[in-house]
Amino acid sequence: MATETERKFLVTDESFKELAYAHSHIAQGYICSTSGKTVRVRIRDDKGFLTIKGPSADGGISRFEWEKEISLQEAQELMLLCEPGMIDKVRYLVKSGDHVFEVDEFAGENAGLVVAEVELHDADEPFVKPDFVGKEVTGDRRYYNAQLTRRPYQLWKDETVDA
Repeated sequence: MATETERKFLVTDESFKELAYAHSHIAQGYICSTSGKTVRVRIRDDKGFLTIKGPSADGGISRFEWEKEISLQEAQELMLLCEPGMIDKVRYLVKSGDHVFEVDEFAGENAGLVVAEVELHDADEPFVKPDFVGKEVTGDRRYYNAQLTRRPYQLWKDETVDA
């Protein structure tokens, strides 16, 4: 069983764009997103993916994840089955030490939200935080993509301090 271990942070400035070695456009929806379990359909540039995730463990750091590449046409057809609300974002890849930070700049109803994630081998693995990384939000459900489809950032952004 594959386990994803990651930490999530708010981003304090746009310096990540200059540091990025790649970026891609992502559109995604959820066929199912209940009880911490999700079935996600993603289109990244011209490729499709189907992902199944289990509930979070150890404070939101780890969870089961299974992902398979599917055709663009299959992904487009599966998007029609998704729950209301879609995620639209640009993902930037930024190297920091031995790790890569995935920085997601959201658009649409989640515009203004920029989050950086780093995948780790285990929850205690050390990593180098880039200067643009701010407050840790690992385990804060408001920042989960599935949650952002139901309650977009624009509805609650003024309720929180972002960095």
